[in-house]
Amino acid sequence: MSTDSPILTAAIDEFQKIKKLADKAIEQLSDEQLHVTVDAEANSAAVIMRHMAGNMRSRWVDFMTSDGEKPSRMRDQEFAAPTQSRAELIAEWEHGWQYVFDALTPLTDADLQRTVVIRGEPHSVYQAISRQVAHYAGHAYQILFLAKHLLGPGWKTLSIPRGQSEEFNRRMLARLRTEG
Repeated sequence: MSTDSPILTAAIDEFQKIKKLADKAIEQLSDEQLHVTVDAEANSAAVIMRHMAGNMRSRWVDFMTSDGEKPSRMRDQEFAAPTQSRAELIAEWEHGWQYVFDALTPLTDADLQRTVVIRGEPHSVYQAISRQVAHYAGHAYQILFLAKHLLGPGWKTLSIPRGQSEEFNRRMLARLRTEG
């Protein structure tokens, strides 16, 4: 995925980081844990994945030419307990992300001020992208929180481990000095 636009490159990079974060949390969950909720009103990781995939399909298919809330979307059904296997959930998740990247890659800086519509409300392309970055990041962190909660001491951190910030910063500074 490449674009000549620094803004679109940054947006694609953020989407890739969000996906990677969620992917790494999902990988740590067992098939059963994907479906666990912390209470009756909470969503499981599987439900969040289905919701995000449904949102991605709706928002990004025909992104520039149709309302981002497609009449065919059944949003409420995205929150029903999924019966799919892990492989089917992952396939739906991957397809959703592919819609995002397929829609963004051909865009140019000139497209950023064009207008798209989401639920009848006009947005600049830039606003629509920003809206989705925030939406997907929020859900990715829900998945991460669930995974961390469910795995407890078995959780493998996806960032700097506790108590190791200073060492990490020293390594980063040393690397920058040797590269520069």
